[in-house]
Amino acid sequence: MNSTAQPIVAIIGAGEMGAAVGRRLMIRGARVVTSLQGRSRDSAARVSRAGLEVIDDDAELVRDADFVLSIVPPAAALEVAERLQPALARSRSRPIFADCNAIAPATAVRAGERLAGCRYVDAGIIGGPPPEQIDSPGPRFYASGPFAREFAALGGFGLDIAVLDGPIGAASALKLSYAGLTKGIIALGSAMVGAAARAGLADALSAELARTQPQILARLARGIPAMFPKAHRWVAEMEEIAAFIGGGDRGADTYRGIARIYERIARERSDRDAPGDIQALLDFCARAATSAREK
Repeated sequence: MNSTAQPIVAIIGAGEMGAAVGRRLMIRGARVVTSLQGRSRDSAARVSRAGLEVIDDDAELVRDADFVLSIVPPAAALEVAERLQPALARSRSRPIFADCNAIAPATAVRAGERLAGCRYVDAGIIGGPPPEQIDSPGPRFYASGPFAREFAALGGFGLDIAVLDGPIGAASALKLSYAGLTKGIIALGSAMVGAAARAGLADALSAELARTQPQILARLARGIPAMFPKAHRWVAEMEEIAAFIGGGDRGADTYRGIARIYERIARERSDRDAPGDIQALLDFCARAATSAREK
């Protein structure tokens, strides 16, 4: 860490998670820098609201950094590692590079290989973006690999970091195992509620779930509407889960199918005139939430 004891953290990826993580670190005393290269106007607005320092030159961004956190969509993880490798190789500080993306363990290993010579950490984030309130809990960062304990120093700056006793790939495997369950359940619920609605049986399904599976109904009522704006990001994540699982007879084909479900939902959401299940899903969830409140 730099001599001032104030860590310099470079955040790669100014999405909701990246901007919120940067804000949490900054509030707790870190200097946080980020880049807006290739980012949208929404990303620029998020960075501005978070108060993060913008440096769009890769070499300058990482030159004095103590930590570099890559928090980007899964499909961009390897591209980010490749893009930053020359700048990291010339960095004066030899920073910890934490790949915090939802990628398969094999993808994490490949990213580490492309950053040979860097202090690479495999990290997986479980939970939503951290709130601004310092005392409010945020997501947990699981970390693995030989430099994971050094990455855990950011626990003193507002991050919840748990070190796994495992190699590069262990943290990614845990993240995908968790996401495969939580996001898989929402996809399966969306598929079956949509099918029931097309058969004219959405109300009957809701009533039966309320009678025999109220916990499942409550989870779907909360989770399905919250999923819609994220569906496009979850497509690549489901493909990474399929790669992690391996053979089709072990469940990989299931997650490739779930990727297609999220792909379709994202497409229907972007084209409001296209026929689809979104309105039926929203109606189902609204009725379920109303029924739960009336009990």
